[in-house]
Amino acid sequence: MEFRVLGPVGVWNRGAEVPLDGAKQRTVLAALLLSGGRALPDSRLCELLWGEHPPATYPAQIYNYVSRLRKYLGPDVDIRRQWSGYMIHPGDGRLDLAEFERLATLGREAQENHRYEEAADAFHAALALWRGPALMNVTEFLARAETHRLAEMRMAVLERRVETDLLLGRYAQLVPELTRLVGEYPLHEKLRCQLMTALFRTERQADALAVYHEGRRVLAEELGVEPGPTLAATFRAILTAEPARTGGPSVVASSWHAVRPAMLPPAIGDFTGRAAELSALAEVLTGDHACAAQVTGMAGIGKTALALFAAHRDRDRFPDGQLYADLGGNRGNAVEPQEVLGWFLRSLGNAEPSIPRGLDERVRLYRSHLAGRRMLVVLDDAADDAQVRPLLPGEAGCRVLVTSRVSLSDLPGAAVVEVGTLGTAEAVDLLAAVVGKRRVANEPAAARRIVRLCGWLSLGIRVAGSRLVARPHWSLAYFAERLADEQYRLDELRLGTLDVRARLDGSYLALASQSQLALRRLALLEVPHFASWATAAVLGVPRRTGDEVTENLVDARMLEVTGTDGGRRQRHRFHDLVRVFAREKADHVDRMAVAASRVLTTAN
Repeated sequence: MEFRVLGPVGVWNRGAEVPLDGAKQRTVLAALLLSGGRALPDSRLCELLWGEHPPATYPAQIYNYVSRLRKYLGPDVDIRRQWSGYMIHPGDGRLDLAEFERLATLGREAQENHRYEEAADAFHAALALWRGPALMNVTEFLARAETHRLAEMRMAVLERRVETDLLLGRYAQLVPELTRLVGEYPLHEKLRCQLMTALFRTERQADALAVYHEGRRVLAEELGVEPGPTLAATFRAILTAEPARTGGPSVVASSWHAVRPAMLPPAIGDFTGRAAELSALAEVLTGDHACAAQVTGMAGIGKTALALFAAHRDRDRFPDGQLYADLGGNRGNAVEPQEVLGWFLRSLGNAEPSIPRGLDERVRLYRSHLAGRRMLVVLDDAADDAQVRPLLPGEAGCRVLVTSRVSLSDLPGAAVVEVGTLGTAEAVDLLAAVVGKRRVANEPAAARRIVRLCGWLSLGIRVAGSRLVARPHWSLAYFAERLADEQYRLDELRLGTLDVRARLDGSYLALASQSQLALRRLALLEVPHFASWATAAVLGVPRRTGDEVTENLVDARMLEVTGTDGGRRQRHRFHDLVRVFAREKADHVDRMAVAASRVLTTAN
């Protein structure tokens, strides 16, 4: 069975097309295929099907679309319900996008190892899989979310394929194709450089220079900018007839300006543990299977420290530089992608007047700068997928690390690194790294008690250690006694800008009011964990609504899933510091409501 999204969305089985009902059913199929093997929430499917105005019956309609897909695709394709969404396992089915990415990777490896014939064959085969613009027959909402990304992927491979054909001396064959492409993409400077090179190599120097002057005019009229460094360098090389015409295939040398951005903040010197998570990030930064990784986990768990440590450890693999931005996603001041692109473009050597104002123009200029380069981009504290997508490079040689408290489901192909609390040994090692090994060795039991009262949370342990450093006359046992009082625990875990309560408050304020109410009331339950129906009970709402609120709290990393109750329903618990925080927020009405719900005696 063959699944196609690079053109009209469809399914082919043994050479015959499988009939599908229409655009919305094809949208569901394409969205599941593009989710990279992860569950796609109902809420996201709803957005891709109906935008901001879904029908009241959208859950039933999604269920019907999925049911009919199961019928049409047969038992070999597994579409299953997971949490509050769906995921697809195509079995032995072949997705044209996956094959495109595989061939592109083979071509890139062959090109980098100077096996140009092999590289050209792989790139040509990859591009032959496209049967027109991607996702031609889906809803406008899915097309708007995905087609630009897919088009950028195709353009990156097309650029490499043309570059390889130039290296093989196929100048005459390339001139008509590149002339058409430059007409279609007049602002794309790399294609224009490649056309100029092909024209020069076919003894058409005047035509090559004319292509440059036309490009300069278009850039000035459309964007108000001068040609970039690569286009300008190509013009100078042709003007002075510097490119060699004999001695084997070569192209006009590109010129990367002297700016090498190095924007990474300093790594934490006393970083401790996280061997498994570091290994997963190393696979992304040094391997070929994924170009991006999202590092997720609750507030204060150590996502940023982990990402920066991994970035510094492998930064030598990115000789063209490292870009970094704090996106402010969970502090109520999320930065617009357009502003971040302005920071990046200035760091890449663009003068302020030359930076376009529009988001799309900035994205194109940014990706043009990164084309053919090996750069690392670290995006810290992302709010959602929409904030991240414009900041992704279009070049497979670059790598991206994204940290976020929420799972970014719309970043296909990104590896997910879930960061949990530290183990006791790692937590004690971190405390020792902050306060000193001798001080911890003198009071090992008190050290273990401190990390337990901090909930094995990296930020809590770091704050606790910093307070002990600031008060060398305190014993660890004395500080553990101070932490033991829940009423003042979060006060103890605050020192300057390091503040556990403030980090949790950012996650709390991002919740809807009903989820905030549920969090406060669930925290009042005197049980270690509780069944999924407890949310409905404390809110006084139908069980289905309660389940949805519970899932929202799990997605926001304010609740943890501990398992099931023996049936289909899950059980949940609080991280200790989240429970302390939520109880602080609870008022008299919350306490009365929980008492009235009788959950206190039945939830466990």
